[in-house]
Amino acid sequence: MLNEPSITLNNGVKIPVFGLGVFRSEPGQSTADAVAWALEAGYRHIDTAAAYRNEEDVAAGIERSGVKREEIFITTKLSTKDIEAKNTAEGFETSLKKLKTDYVDLYLLHWPVPNYVEAWEKLIGLYEQKRIRAIGVSNFQIHHLQTLESLGLLTPAANQIELHPSFQQKDVKPYCEEKGIAVEAWSPLGGQDHLLLNEPVLLEIAKKHGKTAAQVIIRWHIDLGNVVIPKSVKQARIAENAQVFDFKLDASDLAKIAAMDTNQRSYWDPERFGTK
Repeated sequence: MLNEPSITLNNGVKIPVFGLGVFRSEPGQSTADAVAWALEAGYRHIDTAAAYRNEEDVAAGIERSGVKREEIFITTKLSTKDIEAKNTAEGFETSLKKLKTDYVDLYLLHWPVPNYVEAWEKLIGLYEQKRIRAIGVSNFQIHHLQTLESLGLLTPAANQIELHPSFQQKDVKPYCEEKGIAVEAWSPLGGQDHLLLNEPVLLEIAKKHGKTAAQVIIRWHIDLGNVVIPKSVKQARIAENAQVFDFKLDASDLAKIAAMDTNQRSYWDPERFGTK
């Protein structure tokens, strides 16, 4: 296993700060291979979603790895389709079946689409039944979180959001931290349409530490307290991404990366998700 730290969520459950994301990993053998390689390299956190259409492949990779289920932190997400159709229970059961497990470590509402409050209430019920170890949200803005709070509902354990050096979420991140909501970064390297690996600032810092730009970004997330889930389907890159626990960024490095923020998303805006 990797010598990686964990973050304690607001309900006492520990989540590894580093894991494998499978967003945009094609359903089929490539995802199964990536999961198996990650677990063999010491990863113990896998993040998927119903919408990725690869939960079955995640299960296949876990089975192939031989790593015990209880040693792996699995996150998946309720699809927008199921949120809008009020099919929370059905969506959850389908994910369990595809993942070949009888519980999920962290279950998230994927986007704040219509009916998200009712879906959140359903998740609370599943959590209270101990079917899920922790529940959270994804892509929620401050006002969505305030709505849940105003209704007296359970505070999410985590909020998974687009977050990388060029979009640092300087409003949502501190709000979540103030409320005890862990911040998870998706597309932590900028995303395949906006990779930041050739940015001169990052290459300069990478050279200084004898690391790659990807390793610098992953370390930046960890140093800032984010849970980070980089995606790769290449065995060498999966192993390389994990080599981030033998160095730390200094104040100068952090200041240079902070200055990269453009406050521009690379992907969908939660306020307009699903609209034309």
